[in-house]
Amino acid sequence: MRKASRLFEIIQILRLARKPVTAAEMAETLEVTPRSIYRDIAALQAMRVPIEGGRGIGYILRPGFDLPPLMFSIEETEAIVLALALLARIGDEELKAAAGRVNQKITGAVPEPLRLAFRNQALHAWGTVAPSPTGIDLALVRRAIRDERKLGVDYRDELGRATERTIRPIALIYYSETANIVAWCELRQAIRNFRADRVEHCEATDDFFPGEGEGLRDLWISGWRTRPGAA
Repeated sequence: MRKASRLFEIIQILRLARKPVTAAEMAETLEVTPRSIYRDIAALQAMRVPIEGGRGIGYILRPGFDLPPLMFSIEETEAIVLALALLARIGDEELKAAAGRVNQKITGAVPEPLRLAFRNQALHAWGTVAPSPTGIDLALVRRAIRDERKLGVDYRDELGRATERTIRPIALIYYSETANIVAWCELRQAIRNFRADRVEHCEATDDFFPGEGEGLRDLWISGWRTRPGAA
């Protein structure tokens, strides 16, 4: 177990304990040596975590220091941080901004000892960053999916043919190079995929399709089983 994880677990153990906990007891729980626990306790005390006690008598966490009601482990938080970094590579500007706010909330919620430990981590996402589509706002698409609202789009296919469509969006797939809108196309009367970078214009209509979204998603997913490799 890495030191940052142990710091978190030691705070958890002391926070839940009803009596002093010895270093030997914590060492057995965390599968490390008592010497490691002594060093970790000293590190936490240096960070002004109110831990009192000593060798032979055990340690307690003085009232007034607590963790937030919702807390993630080190590995879980790293997974979130990396996922947010990957999210920054897509072409959805609203989600990029939301990812930044989530990062700030995580940093603010993590206790100071763990915040200091996190600063020593180096997690980065690298690769192609998808450009934001110019003819469509992906935030509008996501809202239309949630609200089951029809969209009017001007679309140009891979051969350059232009059409006007009314679609019922049901899913949004983010690829490294672009985003694909999965929708029921009223022109083709079938499920179709629309590349966001080929949409020349998009606007929400005054028409909705309440209660139909889940059934259309089931229809879309059922097509995966009838077309090999069509995930």
